[in-house]
Amino acid sequence: MSAAIDLAGKRAIVTGGARGIGLAIAGKLLSAGASVTLWDRDAPALDAAVKRLAGQGDVYTAEVDLTDENAVAAATNRSVGAMGGIDILVNNAGITGPNATTWEYPVADWRKVLEVDLTAPFLCCRATVPHIVKGGWGRIVNVASVAGKEGNPNAPAYSAAKAGLIGLTKSLGKELAKSNVLVNCVTPAVAETDILKQMTEAHVEYMLSKIPMGRFVQVDEIASLVLWLSSPLCSFSTGAVFDITGGRSTY
Repeated sequence: MSAAIDLAGKRAIVTGGARGIGLAIAGKLLSAGASVTLWDRDAPALDAAVKRLAGQGDVYTAEVDLTDENAVAAATNRSVGAMGGIDILVNNAGITGPNATTWEYPVADWRKVLEVDLTAPFLCCRATVPHIVKGGWGRIVNVASVAGKEGNPNAPAYSAAKAGLIGLTKSLGKELAKSNVLVNCVTPAVAETDILKQMTEAHVEYMLSKIPMGRFVQVDEIASLVLWLSSPLCSFSTGAVFDITGGRSTY
């Protein structure tokens, strides 16, 4: 019989936790006994998420602009105050940006995507790692994308940002390798979430055509992988990239 995942007493932060993949991850962490703080910029969505998770465990929220260094620092302090510390960080929040060729891509959108998808996880790690290390045990999971491994045409900013997030994972994982804080990332294929609304129909069809299983990944499938990576059962992997693409990427 395999061991059950037990996160009783662990304290987690999930960015972009108000909906989609982040909300599913929060639910999985709660089901394993962790307390969870949802970080998101959408206050109404945070309120709705808390109602949806009601009764599953201790849930806290912080309305925060993840690209603002001071806002992230303040949210970190509030979360430490609410939960008593931080053991787990899941960097999930992200945007796709528009679909356009690299030479036609709007510069403002390029900067925005990199700020949200790469700079924000850096700021979150920078603010929370000292607290996680202080506790003597921790897990950091970054939600990257298969686009960061392969590069999606007409999505240069998203592909570059997610590739950068993979690089950040490897760097931080090596820095913390002897601290009992493990850092890994997941690289999903596209999931059926609100993020699809940011893409053209042609781009969505392109991404579906690349998946040998012929379907999109479900948010619960991603959340289950993140749960394992957030647990003591993951004990000898750090700075690693975990594929969840239905056979699209096998490396």
